[in-house]
Amino acid sequence: MSSTLTGTSPVHQERSLAPDLARGAMLALIALVNSAIYLYDRPYGLKQHIVEHGLLDRITSTLVTVLADGRAYPMFAALFAAGAVQVLQRSGPGALRRRCWWMLAFGLVHAVLLFPGDVLGLYAVVGFAIAASTRIRERTLLIAAGCWLVVVAVVQGVVNAMSPTGDQRSYFWSFAVDSPLEALALRPLEWLMMPFGMLGVLSAALVGICIGRRGMLTDPARYRAVLVRVAVGGLTVAVLGGLPLGLAVGGFWTPGSLAAAWAASAAHAVTGVAGGLGYAALIGLLALRLGARRGPVVRAISACGQRSLSCYLFQSVVFATLLLPFTLGLGATLGSAEVALLALGTWLISVLLAEILRRAGKPGPAEVLLRRLTRRG
Repeated sequence: MSSTLTGTSPVHQERSLAPDLARGAMLALIALVNSAIYLYDRPYGLKQHIVEHGLLDRITSTLVTVLADGRAYPMFAALFAAGAVQVLQRSGPGALRRRCWWMLAFGLVHAVLLFPGDVLGLYAVVGFAIAASTRIRERTLLIAAGCWLVVVAVVQGVVNAMSPTGDQRSYFWSFAVDSPLEALALRPLEWLMMPFGMLGVLSAALVGICIGRRGMLTDPARYRAVLVRVAVGGLTVAVLGGLPLGLAVGGFWTPGSLAAAWAASAAHAVTGVAGGLGYAALIGLLALRLGARRGPVVRAISACGQRSLSCYLFQSVVFATLLLPFTLGLGATLGSAEVALLALGTWLISVLLAEILRRAGKPGPAEVLLRRLTRRG
């Protein structure tokens, strides 16, 4: 069944544990990354992180950059692609295209009203490409994924290294303006710019097509050895590759030149794809170990993953309500450590809400709407 970000499969069906568990767990990392974007009214450093001075805040910024930033979204892209392959096999390219059109619409509305860093629209574009990839061999897909990483290194390295630092944002301006109308006008432009900071998701999606064709996460026992190698290798590479930029964001290291800043940014972006795949493999192994032994924590996190679209949108509602300048404005006062606690608390609430829906036998509201719209289309 589908293992896309949108979690649109009916809740009463027997589902594979790994994709749901992966999505539910990774939503915690996405909350950590997205919530940091809302901080404002202080000087900005690399990747538009605020410049922190407290040790706990600096450590938090470093850990979020190394372990979550640029790692969670590639994992979702791989899962989305794997689920899209299943939609293709079950219903054909027409059904996938209809779903992607509505995902694009969801993404636009989400971006304009709440969060211009929305990724649904980008995944929808990737979905259209997947619908046209049915005759492309796996070897070709993997070669293309590797070649695209060169583009990722060049473009994202330049974007991050050359973005101005100081009191003004160089992108995502709407998070620091006092007028809701001005923010509303800025968000569509920011949404269109957003893919330039997330180019690595395409490589992850190309690999995800291969994962979906082979059923590596729906049948992890068959691919246990591969999953072990990907988990260990991918996460090791991601940590080592993300550490220089993480230390720079946290103020523990200052790049001595533009070339050093570019190298750190490029390494962070490229190894994020490996990290995303590593996370997916690690959770696949965890699901294999758990087998049928699913305790309350695993069931709740899986319920969150099964309703990932609703939980993803829920995060944006909470963050926009609490952090924006024209709402409660906490983004001007909270530090990186405090907003990280807020992010994890928001994720925990979404997990509890998803578990309540699971016990009631109900899908998430966003999943219901997307499914109805797709069927009508």
